Amino acid sequence: MSEPEQSISPFSPLSSNWRARPLVLVGLMGAGKSTIGRRLAKEIGWRFVDSDEEIEAAAGCSIADIFSMHGEAIFRDLEKRVIHRLLGEAPMVLATGGGAWM
Repeated sequence: MSEPEQSISPFSPLSSNWRARPLVLVGLMGAGKSTIGRRLAKEIGWRFVDSDEEIEAAAGCSIADIFSMHGEAIFRDLEKRVIHRLLGEAPMVLATGGGAWM
C-alpha cells in the first residue's frame, strides 16, 4: 500500500509559489527584524524594505514627529496604508515596525 500524497500549502517555503509573495517579518521592537531582513533579502536576491523608513518617506517627517503632531491613531492608519501598498509590489523582504502586529 502506498503512502498518502501530502499536499503542500501554496504559501509553504516548500512550494514553488512562495517566491511570488512578499516575505514579511513581524515582531517586537528591537527583535532584529531589520538586521535579519537585510541578510535574508541579500541571500535570496530580493530587495529589503523597512516599513518605518517607507512611512517616514511618505509622511515627509520622522515617526516621532508623526506621533507628536498627529497621535498614534493617525500613525497607525498611515502605517496600515503604507504596508498595504508595499504588499502589492514585487516580492520583497519587508520588516514591519514593532507595533504593526497590534
